[in-house]
Amino acid sequence: MVRGKNVAVALNELRFTKKAASPLVAKVLDSAIANAKNLDESVNLDNLYVQTAFADKAPNSQMRRWRPRAMGRATQIVKGMSHITIIVSDQEEV
Repeated sequence: MVRGKNVAVALNELRFTKKAASPLVAKVLDSAIANAKNLDESVNLDNLYVQTAFADKAPNSQMRRWRPRAMGRATQIVKGMSHITIIVSDQEEV
């Protein structure tokens, strides 16, 4: 949804999208912008574009929790995990 767009436009779209992951992706994009500013003070934030954005499986891939059950037993709750990667660049993707 945000790939190849200006970061200001991408943040604006993420803030007004009613998807469950949009606040998380907006936080990651804010972090990528801050990292770009921290690495190079002369970077113009108005010229930054989202070059790459994807989510992939985390190394452990699942968080394990246990839930008590009847007769002293326990069942496993498996919660999935993923990594979100966003790369910003000052060149517009063609």
